[in-house]
Amino acid sequence: MTVTQKYQAKIYVTLRPSVLDPAGTAVRSGLQQMGYDGVEQVRIGKYVEVTLTATDEENARQQLDGMCDRLLANPVIENYRFETISVQ
Repeated sequence: MTVTQKYQAKIYVTLRPSVLDPAGTAVRSGLQQMGYDGVEQVRIGKYVEVTLTATDEENARQQLDGMCDRLLANPVIENYRFETISVQ
């Protein structure tokens, strides 16, 4: 019998610095029009939470890396990072 542990992951997906971010530019413009003159740059990204089971943290991280690489992020134009915690 394989023992598994439950993990919760917080995944952050952002555009690569070399990729233009029209949504971020629009938000920056709106903030500046509202009087927030100190806002120099805004980048828009995604936040995803995933709960999964795995045999250990390394296995959970491998699964998450595959999920991000294949579905949750576009590795051509986006970077991603995640944090995992073991949950009961």
